[in-house]
Amino acid sequence: MALKIVILVIVGVFIYRGTLRAYGYGYRVFTEAPRSAGEGRVISVEIFENESASEIGKMLEDKGLIDDWKLFILQERLSGNHGDEIPGIYDLSTSMTAEEMISIMCGHVAEEETENVEEAVQETILPENESVQESGVMEEAVPNIP
Repeated sequence: MALKIVILVIVGVFIYRGTLRAYGYGYRVFTEAPRSAGEGRVISVEIFENESASEIGKMLEDKGLIDDWKLFILQERLSGNHGDEIPGIYDLSTSMTAEEMISIMCGHVAEEETENVEEAVQETILPENESVQESGVMEEAVPNIP
């Protein structure tokens, strides 16, 4: 009887610890904080053709951009960008979350930033309802070189 109670307590402890570990890991999938606060370190990474999420995750972990490559695989699979990574060289920062890195590697953030920059330039430089060609701003900014 005592042996059964000891075995049940041991099994209960393992189940409890396993549950806590699984919950913590699942929680981190959606709430993982960046590796560093502030601006962080910018590191260039290269993504090759047909590179899997696990290979990308291991490379990001080796370069110090993320803490856990296995967690990165889950985050990539659960993101809306699963398998959409575009081969190329990317500048990623330790202050970015895994979700932000995945978006950059899939080309989504670059397009949004380009649109935001274009809007900001037109709002600050150009009078209302005037395009770059009509204003002559580009002609003044870039001298003609014969």
